Amino acid sequence: MRNIRMTADGPIGRITLARPEKKNALDRVTADELAEALFALSEAPVRVVAIDGDGPDFCAGADLSALEEMLDAPRQQHIDDAKALAHVFHTIRRMEKPVVALVKGRAYAGGAGLATACDIVLAHEEARFAYPEVTIGFVPAMVMTMLRRSVGEKIAFDLISTGRILSADEAKAIGLVSRVFAAREFDQLSLSVLNQLADAAPSAIAATKTLFYKLDTLGFLDGISAGIVANADARSTPAFREGVKRFTSRKKDKS
Repeated sequence: MRNIRMTADGPIGRITLARPEKKNALDRVTADELAEALFALSEAPVRVVAIDGDGPDFCAGADLSALEEMLDAPRQQHIDDAKALAHVFHTIRRMEKPVVALVKGRAYAGGAGLATACDIVLAHEEARFAYPEVTIGFVPAMVMTMLRRSVGEKIAFDLISTGRILSADEAKAIGLVSRVFAAREFDQLSLSVLNQLADAAPSAIAATKTLFYKLDTLGFLDGISAGIVANADARSTPAFREGVKRFTSRKKDKS
């Protein structure tokens, strides 16, 4: 792969955007490689996937030089280009493993979209987030579906219509970021979260993630019904049986 690095260290898979000279900007090649790496790690014996950026920034958005080269391209080529990034977002959502964005520096435009698409966002205290597409006459179209669900309609529209820059703390306060870590502790604490996720039963994590996003398409009563089915199905898994026995044996040992 040309624009990313993919590694697997025990239960943790890692995808690193590796275009630091371009602030890890996204182009068609990078999007295709991201989707390929995500699929590979979904099939690999890892339990959690982290996405980070090489150098000081997570991802500064779309590669504008690549977009400039496409200005006079046929409309279908632009649609195909947008579909490549959409495929990345779909793949993250469909994966049964949790995908965690580790954000240092700037996560702007498509980079903020990539972080928003992940299940969990861990931010360095100096990280910055923005959706500034409208400032260059573009539309933050790919991220809207996820952003308005993450932070609510009013805040989401504020962010995408002004392009204002958020600090890590403000991003956390509005629900865009899961946790913010101090600079000196970021790597250590991020790894701790990844290990926590990896320690959970894969069958339980997979069922939890599947139901969590399925609820986007269901009304209240249908959501409760889907929860009943997931609850009952979980009770028949080896992981649940072992977990219950382990818990009850600990209680017996203490009594």
